[in-house]
Amino acid sequence: MDFNLSDITGYLPLVILAAVVLISLVIEMYIKSAPKILPWLTVISFLGLSYQSLLTIGKPGSFFNNMLATGGHVNIFWFLFNFGGAVVALITIDYLKKTEIYHGEYYILLQSSVLGMMLIAGAKDLIMVFVGLELMSLTFYILAGFARKRLFSNEAALKYFLLGAFATGFIVYGLALIYGSSQTLNIDKLYEHFTFESKNIVGIIGLFLFFAGFAFKIASVPFHMWVPDVYQGAPTSTTALMSTVGKAAAFSALIIVVSPAFGKEKATEILTPLVATFATLSMVYGSITAIMQTDIKRMLAYSSIVHAGYMLIGLAAGNKEGIDGVIFYLIAYSFMNLGAFGLISVLEGKEEKNLAISDYTGLGSKYPVLAGLLALFMFSLTGIPPFAAFFGKYYVFMAAIRADLLWLAIVGIAASAISLYFYLRVVVVMYFGKDESKFEVTSSNPALTGIIVSALLVILMGVLPGSIIDLIAKF
Repeated sequence: MDFNLSDITGYLPLVILAAVVLISLVIEMYIKSAPKILPWLTVISFLGLSYQSLLTIGKPGSFFNNMLATGGHVNIFWFLFNFGGAVVALITIDYLKKTEIYHGEYYILLQSSVLGMMLIAGAKDLIMVFVGLELMSLTFYILAGFARKRLFSNEAALKYFLLGAFATGFIVYGLALIYGSSQTLNIDKLYEHFTFESKNIVGIIGLFLFFAGFAFKIASVPFHMWVPDVYQGAPTSTTALMSTVGKAAAFSALIIVVSPAFGKEKATEILTPLVATFATLSMVYGSITAIMQTDIKRMLAYSSIVHAGYMLIGLAAGNKEGIDGVIFYLIAYSFMNLGAFGLISVLEGKEEKNLAISDYTGLGSKYPVLAGLLALFMFSLTGIPPFAAFFGKYYVFMAAIRADLLWLAIVGIAASAISLYFYLRVVVVMYFGKDESKFEVTSSNPALTGIIVSALLVILMGVLPGSIIDLIAKF
Protein backbone atom coordinates (compact mmCIF):
# COMPACT_ATOMS: atom_id res chain seq x y z
CA MET A 1 0.00 0.00 0.00
CA ASP A 2 1.41 3.38 -1.00
CA PHE A 3 1.34 5.90 1.80
CA ASN A 4 0.87 9.54 0.93
CA LEU A 5 1.14 11.97 3.83
CA SER A 6 -1.24 14.40 2.12
CA ASP A 7 -3.97 11.75 2.11
CA ILE A 8 -4.09 11.60 5.89
CA THR A 9 -6.48 14.56 5.96
CA GLY A 10 -9.18 12.21 4.66
CA TYR A 11 -9.14 9.87 7.63
CA LEU A 12 -7.75 12.42 10.11
CA PRO A 13 -11.06 12.49 12.09
CA LEU A 14 -10.63 8.78 12.87
CA VAL A 15 -7.03 9.27 13.98
CA ILE A 16 -7.89 12.27 16.15
CA LEU A 17 -10.84 10.56 17.84
CA ALA A 18 -8.78 7.43 18.58
CA ALA A 19 -6.12 9.69 20.12
CA VAL A 20 -8.77 11.50 22.19
CA VAL A 21 -9.96 8.15 23.57
CA LEU A 22 -6.42 7.30 24.70
CA ILE A 23 -5.85 10.77 26.16
CA SER A 24 -9.15 10.55 28.04
CA LEU A 25 -8.08 7.21 29.54
CA VAL A 26 -4.86 8.79 30.86
CA ILE A 27 -6.75 11.80 32.23
CA GLU A 28 -9.29 9.59 34.01
CA MET A 29 -6.55 7.46 35.59
CA TYR A 30 -4.08 10.13 36.71
CA ILE A 31 -5.70 13.58 36.96
CA LYS A 32 -7.93 14.43 39.92
CA SER A 33 -9.86 17.10 38.02
CA ALA A 34 -10.92 14.57 35.35
CA PRO A 35 -14.65 15.08 36.10
CA LYS A 36 -14.30 18.69 34.95
CA ILE A 37 -11.94 18.03 32.03
CA LEU A 38 -13.46 14.98 30.31
CA PRO A 39 -16.93 16.39 29.50
CA TRP A 40 -15.56 19.49 27.81
CA LEU A 41 -12.72 17.62 26.11
CA THR A 42 -15.39 15.36 24.63
CA VAL A 43 -17.60 18.25 23.50
CA ILE A 44 -14.72 20.24 21.98
CA SER A 45 -13.29 17.17 20.24
CA PHE A 46 -16.64 16.23 18.71
CA LEU A 47 -17.29 19.78 17.51
CA GLY A 48 -13.82 20.01 15.98
CA LEU A 49 -14.27 16.67 14.21
CA SER A 50 -17.68 17.79 12.93
CA TYR A 51 -16.06 20.83 11.37
CA GLN A 52 -13.21 18.76 9.91
CA SER A 53 -15.72 16.33 8.38
CA LEU A 54 -17.52 19.17 6.61
CA LEU A 55 -14.24 20.67 5.37
CA THR A 56 -13.31 17.46 3.53
CA ILE A 57 -16.81 16.49 2.38
CA GLY A 58 -15.92 17.15 -1.26
CA LYS A 59 -12.65 15.17 -1.18
CA PRO A 60 -13.48 11.48 -1.70
CA GLY A 61 -10.74 9.01 -1.00
CA SER A 62 -10.00 5.35 -0.35
CA PHE A 63 -7.48 4.15 2.21
CA PHE A 64 -5.99 1.06 3.87
CA ASN A 65 -6.13 -1.22 0.81
CA ASN A 66 -9.59 0.03 -0.12
CA MET A 67 -11.10 -0.90 3.25
CA LEU A 68 -12.09 2.64 4.23
CA ALA A 69 -13.67 5.50 2.28
CA THR A 70 -13.96 9.19 3.06
CA GLY A 71 -15.77 12.14 1.53
CA GLY A 72 -19.35 12.54 0.31
CA HIS A 73 -22.00 10.62 2.23
CA VAL A 74 -19.33 9.22 4.57
CA ASN A 75 -18.45 12.68 5.83
CA ILE A 76 -22.12 13.63 6.14
CA PHE A 77 -22.54 10.68 8.49
CA TRP A 78 -19.33 11.56 10.33
CA PHE A 79 -20.64 15.07 10.88
CA LEU A 80 -23.93 13.66 12.20
CA PHE A 81 -22.20 11.23 14.58
CA ASN A 82 -19.81 13.81 16.01
CA PHE A 83 -22.23 16.71 16.26
CA GLY A 84 -24.86 14.40 17.74
CA GLY A 85 -22.22 13.07 20.15
CA ALA A 86 -21.45 16.64 21.23
CA VAL A 87 -25.14 17.23 22.00
CA VAL A 88 -25.29 13.96 23.99
CA ALA A 89 -22.20 15.02 25.97
CA LEU A 90 -23.83 18.36 26.82
CA ILE A 91 -26.98 16.58 27.96
CA THR A 92 -24.90 14.20 30.07
CA ILE A 93 -22.83 16.68 32.08
CA ASP A 94 -25.40 17.55 34.76
CA TYR A 95 -27.58 14.46 34.24
CA LEU A 96 -24.93 12.09 35.60
CA LYS A 97 -24.43 14.28 38.65
CA LYS A 98 -28.14 14.66 39.32
CA THR A 99 -28.81 10.93 39.10
CA GLU A 100 -25.64 10.15 41.11
CA ILE A 101 -24.14 7.86 38.48
CA TYR A 102 -21.14 9.97 37.50
CA HIS A 103 -18.17 7.89 36.40
CA GLY A 104 -15.52 9.31 34.08
CA GLU A 105 -15.53 6.29 31.82
CA TYR A 106 -18.94 7.38 30.50
CA TYR A 107 -17.27 9.91 28.21
CA ILE A 108 -14.60 7.42 27.14
CA LEU A 109 -17.33 4.95 26.18
CA LEU A 110 -19.20 7.74 24.35
CA GLN A 111 -16.09 8.60 22.35
CA SER A 112 -15.47 4.92 21.56
CA SER A 113 -19.04 4.39 20.38
CA VAL A 114 -18.78 7.33 17.96
CA LEU A 115 -15.48 5.94 16.67
CA GLY A 116 -17.25 2.66 15.93
CA MET A 117 -20.03 4.50 14.10
CA MET A 118 -17.49 6.31 11.94
CA LEU A 119 -15.86 3.01 10.98
CA ILE A 120 -19.24 1.61 9.93
CA ALA A 121 -20.14 4.61 7.77
CA GLY A 122 -16.71 4.69 6.11
CA ALA A 123 -16.45 0.94 5.50
CA LYS A 124 -15.66 -0.39 2.04
CA ASP A 125 -15.10 -3.90 3.34
CA LEU A 126 -17.53 -6.14 5.23
CA ILE A 127 -14.93 -6.84 7.91
CA MET A 128 -14.68 -3.12 8.60
CA VAL A 129 -18.48 -2.98 8.97
CA PHE A 130 -18.29 -5.75 11.55
CA VAL A 131 -15.39 -4.15 13.48
CA GLY A 132 -17.21 -0.83 13.69
CA LEU A 133 -20.45 -2.52 14.68
CA GLU A 134 -18.83 -4.44 17.52
CA LEU A 135 -17.04 -1.37 18.87
CA MET A 136 -20.32 0.56 18.87
CA SER A 137 -22.42 -2.31 20.25
CA LEU A 138 -20.07 -3.24 23.11
CA THR A 139 -20.02 0.33 24.37
CA PHE A 140 -23.82 0.50 24.11
CA TYR A 141 -24.20 -2.64 26.24
CA ILE A 142 -22.13 -1.03 29.00
CA LEU A 143 -23.81 2.38 28.71
CA ALA A 144 -27.26 0.80 28.93
CA GLY A 145 -26.37 -0.62 32.35
CA PHE A 146 -24.39 2.40 33.50
CA ALA A 147 -26.77 3.10 36.39
CA ARG A 148 -25.61 -0.15 37.94
CA LYS A 149 -27.46 0.37 41.22
CA ARG A 150 -30.82 0.47 39.42
CA LEU A 151 -32.64 -2.77 38.73
CA PHE A 152 -34.17 -1.52 35.45
CA SER A 153 -30.79 -0.40 34.14
CA ASN A 154 -29.23 -3.80 34.86
CA GLU A 155 -32.19 -5.50 33.23
CA ALA A 156 -31.89 -3.26 30.17
CA ALA A 157 -28.18 -4.01 29.78
CA LEU A 158 -28.67 -7.77 30.11
CA LYS A 159 -31.56 -7.88 27.61
CA TYR A 160 -29.69 -5.71 25.16
CA PHE A 161 -26.52 -7.78 25.46
CA LEU A 162 -28.21 -11.17 25.02
CA LEU A 163 -30.43 -10.14 22.14
CA GLY A 164 -27.66 -8.04 20.58
CA ALA A 165 -25.29 -11.00 20.64
CA PHE A 166 -27.96 -13.09 18.93
CA ALA A 167 -28.38 -10.43 16.22
CA THR A 168 -24.60 -10.25 15.78
CA GLY A 169 -24.64 -13.99 15.15
CA PHE A 170 -27.09 -13.38 12.31
CA ILE A 171 -24.73 -10.80 10.81
CA VAL A 172 -21.59 -12.95 11.12
CA TYR A 173 -23.27 -15.99 9.60
CA GLY A 174 -24.70 -13.78 6.86
CA LEU A 175 -21.24 -12.39 6.08
CA ALA A 176 -19.85 -15.94 5.85
CA LEU A 177 -22.53 -16.95 3.35
CA ILE A 178 -22.09 -13.76 1.33
CA TYR A 179 -18.34 -14.37 1.15
CA GLY A 180 -18.92 -17.98 0.14
CA SER A 181 -21.09 -16.93 -2.78
CA SER A 182 -19.19 -13.85 -3.96
CA GLN A 183 -15.60 -14.78 -3.02
CA THR A 184 -14.93 -11.26 -1.76
CA LEU A 185 -15.53 -9.02 1.25
CA ASN A 186 -14.92 -5.80 -0.69
CA ILE A 187 -18.24 -3.98 -0.98
CA ASP A 188 -17.39 -2.43 -4.38
CA LYS A 189 -16.75 -5.88 -5.87
CA LEU A 190 -19.45 -7.69 -3.90
CA TYR A 191 -22.12 -7.68 -6.57
CA GLU A 192 -19.86 -8.34 -9.57
CA HIS A 193 -20.43 -12.08 -9.22
CA PHE A 194 -23.43 -12.00 -6.88
CA THR A 195 -26.73 -12.91 -8.56
CA PHE A 196 -30.32 -13.17 -7.39
CA GLU A 197 -30.93 -16.40 -9.28
CA SER A 198 -32.12 -19.55 -7.52
CA LYS A 199 -28.68 -21.09 -8.01
CA ASN A 200 -27.28 -18.49 -5.57
CA ILE A 201 -29.61 -19.36 -2.72
CA VAL A 202 -26.67 -19.37 -0.26
CA GLY A 203 -25.76 -15.76 -1.08
CA ILE A 204 -29.40 -14.61 -0.94
CA ILE A 205 -29.85 -16.21 2.49
CA GLY A 206 -26.62 -14.53 3.62
CA LEU A 207 -27.86 -11.12 2.49
CA PHE A 208 -31.17 -11.74 4.27
CA LEU A 209 -29.36 -12.66 7.51
CA PHE A 210 -27.22 -9.53 7.22
CA PHE A 211 -30.33 -7.41 6.76
CA ALA A 212 -32.11 -9.15 9.66
CA GLY A 213 -29.17 -8.49 11.99
CA PHE A 214 -29.18 -4.80 11.19
CA ALA A 215 -32.98 -4.70 11.40
CA PHE A 216 -32.37 -5.44 15.08
CA LYS A 217 -29.94 -2.51 15.32
CA ILE A 218 -32.37 -0.05 13.71
CA ALA A 219 -35.26 -1.25 15.91
CA SER A 220 -37.44 -2.64 13.15
CA VAL A 221 -40.32 -5.08 13.66
CA PRO A 222 -40.09 -8.08 14.15
CA PHE A 223 -36.65 -7.54 15.77
CA HIS A 224 -37.86 -4.75 18.02
CA MET A 225 -38.52 -6.66 21.24
CA TRP A 226 -35.57 -5.15 23.10
CA VAL A 227 -36.38 -1.51 22.34
CA PRO A 228 -39.06 -0.52 24.92
CA ASP A 229 -37.33 -2.10 27.92
CA VAL A 230 -33.83 -0.92 26.98
CA TYR A 231 -34.89 2.65 26.14
CA GLN A 232 -36.86 2.86 29.39
CA GLY A 233 -34.24 1.24 31.64
CA ALA A 234 -31.08 2.84 30.29
CA PRO A 235 -29.98 6.28 31.53
CA THR A 236 -31.81 8.92 29.49
CA SER A 237 -28.61 10.31 27.95
CA THR A 238 -27.70 6.80 26.79
CA THR A 239 -31.16 6.32 25.29
CA ALA A 240 -30.68 9.59 23.41
CA LEU A 241 -27.43 8.27 21.95
CA MET A 242 -28.74 4.83 20.96
CA SER A 243 -31.98 6.08 19.43
CA THR A 244 -30.38 8.73 17.22
CA VAL A 245 -26.81 8.48 15.97
CA GLY A 246 -26.70 4.78 16.87
CA LYS A 247 -29.68 4.16 14.62
CA ALA A 248 -28.09 6.34 11.92
CA ALA A 249 -24.91 4.21 12.03
CA ALA A 250 -26.91 1.01 11.53
CA PHE A 251 -28.77 2.58 8.61
CA SER A 252 -25.47 3.66 7.07
CA ALA A 253 -24.43 -0.01 6.96
CA LEU A 254 -27.67 -0.94 5.17
CA ILE A 255 -27.18 1.90 2.70
CA ILE A 256 -23.59 0.82 1.99
CA VAL A 257 -24.20 -2.93 1.66
CA VAL A 258 -27.85 -3.50 0.73
CA SER A 259 -28.81 -0.52 -1.45
CA PRO A 260 -26.29 -1.35 -4.28
CA ALA A 261 -27.97 -4.75 -4.63
CA PHE A 262 -31.06 -3.08 -6.11
CA GLY A 263 -29.06 -2.50 -9.29
CA LYS A 264 -28.82 -6.24 -9.95
CA GLU A 265 -31.27 -8.05 -12.21
CA LYS A 266 -34.23 -9.57 -10.33
CA ALA A 267 -33.03 -7.96 -7.08
CA THR A 268 -36.15 -5.84 -6.72
CA GLU A 269 -38.32 -8.96 -6.93
CA ILE A 270 -36.72 -10.19 -3.70
CA LEU A 271 -35.45 -7.16 -1.82
CA THR A 272 -38.35 -4.75 -2.36
CA PRO A 273 -41.04 -7.02 -0.84
CA LEU A 274 -38.67 -7.91 2.03
CA VAL A 275 -37.80 -4.34 2.98
CA ALA A 276 -41.36 -3.10 2.36
CA THR A 277 -42.71 -5.78 4.73
CA PHE A 278 -40.32 -4.70 7.50
CA ALA A 279 -41.30 -1.06 6.88
CA THR A 280 -45.04 -1.79 7.01
CA LEU A 281 -44.85 -3.90 10.17
CA SER A 282 -42.72 -1.27 11.91
CA MET A 283 -45.02 1.62 11.04
CA VAL A 284 -48.28 -0.13 11.86
CA TYR A 285 -47.21 -1.97 15.02
CA GLY A 286 -45.15 0.90 16.42
CA SER A 287 -47.81 3.58 15.91
CA ILE A 288 -50.65 1.50 17.36
CA THR A 289 -48.64 0.32 20.39
CA ALA A 290 -47.30 3.82 21.15
CA ILE A 291 -50.88 4.99 21.79
CA MET A 292 -51.12 2.74 24.86
CA GLN A 293 -47.93 3.94 26.57
CA THR A 294 -47.98 6.04 29.73
CA ASP A 295 -44.20 6.38 30.19
CA ILE A 296 -42.71 9.03 27.90
CA LYS A 297 -39.45 7.16 27.31
CA ARG A 298 -41.39 4.04 26.42
CA MET A 299 -43.64 6.04 24.09
CA LEU A 300 -40.59 7.44 22.31
CA ALA A 301 -39.21 3.90 22.07
CA TYR A 302 -42.21 2.80 20.02
CA SER A 303 -41.94 6.09 18.14
CA SER A 304 -38.41 5.04 17.20
CA ILE A 305 -39.80 1.83 15.71
CA VAL A 306 -42.28 3.85 13.64
CA HIS A 307 -39.58 6.16 12.30
CA ALA A 308 -37.42 3.16 11.38
CA GLY A 309 -40.34 2.07 9.23
CA TYR A 310 -40.53 5.46 7.50
CA MET A 311 -36.83 5.32 6.69
CA LEU A 312 -37.09 1.77 5.39
CA ILE A 313 -39.56 3.11 2.81
CA GLY A 314 -36.69 5.02 1.21
CA LEU A 315 -34.51 1.89 1.23
CA ALA A 316 -37.33 -0.20 -0.27
CA ALA A 317 -37.65 2.29 -3.13
CA GLY A 318 -34.23 1.17 -4.30
CA ASN A 319 -33.43 4.46 -6.06
CA LYS A 320 -31.05 7.34 -5.38
CA GLU A 321 -33.91 9.63 -4.33
CA GLY A 322 -34.83 7.13 -1.65
CA ILE A 323 -31.29 6.91 -0.25
CA ASP A 324 -30.91 10.69 -0.24
CA GLY A 325 -34.28 10.95 1.54
CA VAL A 326 -33.20 8.41 4.17
CA ILE A 327 -30.02 10.37 4.92
CA PHE A 328 -31.99 13.61 5.22
CA TYR A 329 -34.50 11.86 7.48
CA LEU A 330 -31.74 10.41 9.67
CA ILE A 331 -30.26 13.87 10.27
CA ALA A 332 -33.66 15.38 11.04
CA TYR A 333 -34.76 12.52 13.28
CA SER A 334 -31.49 12.49 15.20
CA PHE A 335 -31.79 16.11 16.30
CA MET A 336 -35.54 15.84 16.99
CA ASN A 337 -34.99 12.90 19.29
CA LEU A 338 -31.86 14.35 20.87
CA GLY A 339 -33.84 17.44 21.80
CA ALA A 340 -36.77 15.42 23.14
CA PHE A 341 -34.60 13.12 25.27
CA GLY A 342 -32.48 16.08 26.36
CA LEU A 343 -35.59 17.74 27.78
CA ILE A 344 -36.64 14.49 29.46
CA SER A 345 -33.21 14.30 31.10
CA VAL A 346 -33.65 17.85 32.45
CA LEU A 347 -37.16 17.15 33.76
CA GLU A 348 -36.30 13.72 35.17
CA GLY A 349 -35.88 13.53 38.93
CA LYS A 350 -33.83 11.21 41.09
CA GLU A 351 -34.76 7.53 41.15
CA GLU A 352 -36.34 7.76 37.68
CA LYS A 353 -39.18 10.05 38.75
CA ASN A 354 -41.16 12.40 36.48
CA LEU A 355 -41.13 10.05 33.50
CA ALA A 356 -44.87 9.41 33.26
CA ILE A 357 -46.68 11.52 30.67
CA SER A 358 -49.20 12.50 33.35
CA ASP A 359 -46.35 14.05 35.37
CA TYR A 360 -46.09 16.76 32.71
CA THR A 361 -49.56 18.09 33.52
CA GLY A 362 -49.48 21.88 33.65
CA LEU A 363 -45.83 22.07 32.64
CA GLY A 364 -46.68 24.81 30.14
CA SER A 365 -47.58 27.29 32.86
CA LYS A 366 -44.83 26.33 35.30
CA TYR A 367 -41.90 26.00 32.89
CA PRO A 368 -43.04 27.66 29.64
CA VAL A 369 -39.64 27.56 27.89
CA LEU A 370 -39.10 23.84 28.50
CA ALA A 371 -42.69 23.05 27.57
CA GLY A 372 -42.41 25.13 24.39
CA LEU A 373 -39.26 23.31 23.31
CA LEU A 374 -40.80 19.91 24.04
CA ALA A 375 -43.92 20.88 22.07
CA LEU A 376 -41.68 21.90 19.14
CA PHE A 377 -40.02 18.47 19.11
CA MET A 378 -43.38 16.68 19.40
CA PHE A 379 -44.75 18.66 16.44
CA SER A 380 -41.65 17.88 14.44
CA LEU A 381 -41.74 14.16 15.24
CA THR A 382 -45.35 14.15 14.10
CA GLY A 383 -44.30 15.53 10.73
CA ILE A 384 -46.14 18.83 10.88
CA PRO A 385 -44.70 21.50 8.53
CA PRO A 386 -42.53 23.50 8.52
CA PHE A 387 -40.40 21.22 10.70
CA ALA A 388 -37.73 18.85 9.41
CA ALA A 389 -39.60 15.53 9.67
CA PHE A 390 -42.29 16.72 7.26
CA PHE A 391 -39.75 17.02 4.46
CA GLY A 392 -37.99 13.81 5.51
CA LYS A 393 -41.26 11.95 5.05
CA TYR A 394 -41.98 13.82 1.83
CA TYR A 395 -38.67 12.74 0.28
CA VAL A 396 -39.00 9.04 1.18
CA PHE A 397 -42.68 8.91 0.22
CA MET A 398 -41.97 10.51 -3.18
CA ALA A 399 -39.13 8.06 -3.77
CA ALA A 400 -41.54 5.20 -3.05
CA ILE A 401 -44.12 6.61 -5.46
CA ARG A 402 -41.47 6.89 -8.20
CA ALA A 403 -40.61 3.23 -7.57
CA ASP A 404 -44.29 2.22 -8.04
CA LEU A 405 -44.77 1.66 -4.30
CA LEU A 406 -47.74 3.95 -3.87
CA TRP A 407 -49.35 1.54 -1.40
CA LEU A 408 -46.30 1.77 0.88
CA ALA A 409 -46.43 5.58 0.86
CA ILE A 410 -50.15 5.39 1.76
CA VAL A 411 -49.33 3.13 4.73
CA GLY A 412 -46.74 5.69 5.83
CA ILE A 413 -49.28 8.51 5.63
CA ALA A 414 -51.77 6.47 7.66
CA ALA A 415 -49.14 5.76 10.31
CA SER A 416 -48.36 9.49 10.45
CA ALA A 417 -52.03 10.22 11.06
CA ILE A 418 -52.10 7.74 13.96
CA SER A 419 -48.96 9.27 15.43
CA LEU A 420 -50.76 12.59 15.79
CA TYR A 421 -52.51 11.18 18.84
CA PHE A 422 -49.58 10.01 20.94
CA TYR A 423 -47.34 12.98 20.14
CA LEU A 424 -49.97 15.68 20.60
CA ARG A 425 -51.20 14.02 23.78
CA VAL A 426 -47.99 15.24 25.44
CA VAL A 427 -48.70 18.79 24.25
CA VAL A 428 -52.31 18.64 25.44
CA VAL A 429 -51.23 17.42 28.89
CA MET A 430 -48.66 20.21 29.22
CA TYR A 431 -50.92 23.07 28.19
CA PHE A 432 -54.49 22.03 28.84
CA GLY A 433 -54.19 19.87 31.95
CA LYS A 434 -54.73 21.24 35.42
CA ASP A 435 -51.49 22.55 36.94
CA GLU A 436 -50.62 19.67 39.25
CA SER A 437 -46.93 19.29 38.50
CA LYS A 438 -45.16 18.93 41.83
CA PHE A 439 -41.58 18.45 40.74
CA GLU A 440 -38.85 21.06 40.64
CA VAL A 441 -36.53 21.20 37.67
CA THR A 442 -32.80 21.44 38.26
CA SER A 443 -31.50 23.82 35.62
CA SER A 444 -28.68 22.68 33.35
CA ASN A 445 -27.10 25.26 31.07
CA PRO A 446 -25.05 22.71 29.06
CA ALA A 447 -28.14 20.55 28.45
CA LEU A 448 -30.23 23.57 27.47
CA THR A 449 -27.50 24.62 25.04
CA GLY A 450 -27.62 21.22 23.35
CA ILE A 451 -31.43 21.25 23.29
CA ILE A 452 -31.64 24.74 21.77
CA VAL A 453 -29.04 23.87 19.12
CA SER A 454 -31.08 20.77 18.23
CA ALA A 455 -34.25 22.87 18.00
CA LEU A 456 -32.55 25.39 15.71
CA LEU A 457 -31.31 22.62 13.41
CA VAL A 458 -34.79 21.07 13.25
CA ILE A 459 -36.25 24.45 12.27
CA LEU A 460 -33.42 25.18 9.81
CA MET A 461 -33.89 21.85 8.06
CA GLY A 462 -37.61 22.60 7.79
CA VAL A 463 -37.07 26.09 6.41
CA LEU A 464 -34.22 25.23 4.01
CA PRO A 465 -34.75 21.55 3.11
CA GLY A 466 -33.80 22.08 -0.52
CA SER A 467 -30.27 23.24 0.25
CA ILE A 468 -29.59 20.24 2.48
CA ILE A 469 -31.10 17.63 0.16
CA ASP A 470 -29.12 19.18 -2.74
CA LEU A 471 -25.89 18.78 -0.75
CA ILE A 472 -26.73 15.14 0.00
CA ALA A 473 -27.73 14.45 -3.62
CA LYS A 474 -24.37 15.73 -4.96
CA PHE A 475 -22.64 12.52 -3.86
